[in-house]
Amino acid sequence: MNVIDDLTTSKFLDALASGNATPGGGSAAAIMGAMGAALVSMVANLTIGKKGYEAVETEMRQLLAESEALRVRLADMVAEDVAAFDTLMAAYKLPKASDDEKAARSAAIQAGLKLATEAPLACARACAEAVRLTERAVAHGNLNVISDVGVGVVAAWAALRSAALNVHINAPQIKDRAWADRALTELQGLLAECGPLSERVHDTVKAKLG
Repeated sequence: MNVIDDLTTSKFLDALASGNATPGGGSAAAIMGAMGAALVSMVANLTIGKKGYEAVETEMRQLLAESEALRVRLADMVAEDVAAFDTLMAAYKLPKASDDEKAARSAAIQAGLKLATEAPLACARACAEAVRLTERAVAHGNLNVISDVGVGVVAAWAALRSAALNVHINAPQIKDRAWADRALTELQGLLAECGPLSERVHDTVKAKLG
């Protein structure tokens, strides 16, 4: 289910600002990533069929297909983040009067922590894809809207870094250290790749603005 289908932007922001724990930073990261992908789609749409850009039309159509699929995927992650957090909170509320209850609760918490780590890690992966798409958009996109690629890459990079924070808050509590270390290593790779890439795209946008 896509939570934002049923909410106006204003209502989503109201929910984000409320005293409830969800939606929270993970949902905000997914929305920022979706915005980055949406701006890539916008630039592709405004390049396709335009005079002077005939040579890149096939590339722009492929880019549009990828960015639209990514936008939908990231928007869906709003609900996935909420579900992961709610699952973890439910685990913490399980009874712990007996040893059996304590063991069951501990297992549920560990499963919930993995879920609450995997959800933002998946978001980080998707945001990294959005950053990569902006490199193609800035190379071939309509110069009249090239600044929107810059906004898109800033949004996607901010979303990736935001999702990373939600991985970092949960991973240290996971007892399966091999699993947690794999997640953190993958995340570090995404950050190491996309930080310099986002700066290159941003600098290219600025250069094309004159």
